[in-house]
Amino acid sequence: MQRIAILGLGRFGTTLAKSLGKSDVEVIAIDRNPNLVTAVKDDVALAVRLDSTDEEALLSQDVQNCDVCVVAIGENFEGALLTTATLKKIGAKRIICRAQTTTHAEIFQSIGADDIVQPEIETGNSLARRLANPQFQDLIELAEGYSLIDIRCPVEFRGKTLSQLQLRTEYQVNLVALKRTVTVQKDGELIQTLRITSVPKPDDVMQPDDVLVLVGSHESLERLPRG
Repeated sequence: MQRIAILGLGRFGTTLAKSLGKSDVEVIAIDRNPNLVTAVKDDVALAVRLDSTDEEALLSQDVQNCDVCVVAIGENFEGALLTTATLKKIGAKRIICRAQTTTHAEIFQSIGADDIVQPEIETGNSLARRLANPQFQDLIELAEGYSLIDIRCPVEFRGKTLSQLQLRTEYQVNLVALKRTVTVQKDGELIQTLRITSVPKPDDVMQPDDVLVLVGSHESLERLPRG
């Protein structure tokens, strides 16, 4: 089982700890605030009140042997920096730091952070893309510059087969699934249900209510027809 330490239980750290706690992951939640520790203790494997800049305290919880350590401290940049340096000193396997600015991200990287997350910036960019592209029903950020989206079948696509659309050639995007509402009979009644096809066929004909799940660069996805 993967073992992950979350250091800092503000809104970001608490949300991360609780979400991971629902998965097959052993979560150690750490903060110096007893109220924040108490708030997550029922959702994680272990919730501990300690100073994350204290080397001996971290060693006492075997944090250095966790598969991942997430420094989720937000407002206290100095504390986050010292925590990262301490984790590096005790030999933490992998350190992911939350950064509020690009400058903070560069500093974390310079002292040995393995990865950086910038939730405020990433959320803002994602929301901007959704607002600028209302045809996207859902959008998930993947690697930098790439996203997975749900898009209702554009008018230009309707009545055409996938082979005719040539999505990869014409738009440089890949279709990973097709969502379609179908009518089936159950217990003598006709009901509508959502069918997801993970390997669509080239001769599948696009219907008005189909939802295409596509992966591509932001630039490619934004070139898709609207409406």
